[in-house]
Amino acid sequence: MNWDWEKLQQRKEKNTFQVKGPDFSSFEKKLGKFKGKIPGGTVLLIIAILLWLLSGIYIVEPDEVGVVQRFGKFERITPPGPHYHLPYPIEKVLTPKVTRIQRLEIGFRTISNNLISKTIQYRLVPEESLMLTGDENIVDVQFIVQYQIKNPKYYLFNIADPHKTVKDAAEAAMREVIGNSDIDSVLTTGKVLIQNETKKLLQSILDKYHSGIKVIAVQLQDVHPPKQVIDAFKDVASAKEDKIRFINEAEAYRNDIIPKTRGQVAEILNQAEAYKESIVRQAKGKSARFLSILKEYKKAPKVTRERLYLETLEQILSNPSVKKIILSKEASKAVVPYLFLNENGEPLPKKNSASKIQKNQKIKRSR
Repeated sequence: MNWDWEKLQQRKEKNTFQVKGPDFSSFEKKLGKFKGKIPGGTVLLIIAILLWLLSGIYIVEPDEVGVVQRFGKFERITPPGPHYHLPYPIEKVLTPKVTRIQRLEIGFRTISNNLISKTIQYRLVPEESLMLTGDENIVDVQFIVQYQIKNPKYYLFNIADPHKTVKDAAEAAMREVIGNSDIDSVLTTGKVLIQNETKKLLQSILDKYHSGIKVIAVQLQDVHPPKQVIDAFKDVASAKEDKIRFINEAEAYRNDIIPKTRGQVAEILNQAEAYKESIVRQAKGKSARFLSILKEYKKAPKVTRERLYLETLEQILSNPSVKKIILSKEASKAVVPYLFLNENGEPLPKKNSASKIQKNQKIKRSR
């Protein structure tokens, strides 16, 4: 099939169309006439004014507040977000970070903090850390103060150097609290109390200054005696620890032995009460039995005597622990009625028999 390339080209030209855009020629002509009427300096001035007005737009971050000043005087506080203030020099804005907790070191300074090797290097500041206790001992106190902005207006306009103000007030508060404490409590059990009292006193000082600062915490980092006497203080501390340990061991022994003793006492008392109750009941039973027998005896004395005699013989003869010697009627006539025999039926020695005879004679005489 042969193509007629000239016809195809003509058909293509017929099917094409042009899209017409806006005609800027007339606009350029008008703008040229307008530029001719306004000087070039005025245009620059208008652009400068627009830029100056746009410079009043500012954005407050979520952890900040905006403090607007008008001619250097406090005007208002703006919350986080986009805002506008009159351009400088009429108004300007400061954006302090009110939620950030700031850290202040007293008695030492951190030189480097290597997070990889987890090593921290410090530099001691003895003119800040050496303090005098209430019992006139020198102690080395290193501590940290954490604070944040409570009132941005007071924080920015009432104090010139907030960091130095907090440092001086914290050092003064700590020296006062340490001066009212003895060295034993400072080195051992009174650290928590010292932290709380220092925080309370520091907050009261800053409130008197109207500083707009809130004290979050006062933390003791290291408390120890001076290097010249630290060994002696360690010996004293170890002796006190031994004392506390001995007291605790004694308390543990006491707490163990006293309940046992009380239990034994209670057991003995209960046994005594039970024995007492049984004896009393037995005595009451015997008494009641004797009274009943007496009542029957009054009714029939002869029969009652005979019955008592037989019951007594029955008890004696039926008791296996009593050894008995039974003689016939004929044998009883041939022996002395009172036999000097021991429990095995053997004759007693003469000395014993004579002494028993004397005792029996004395008993009869006394009767």
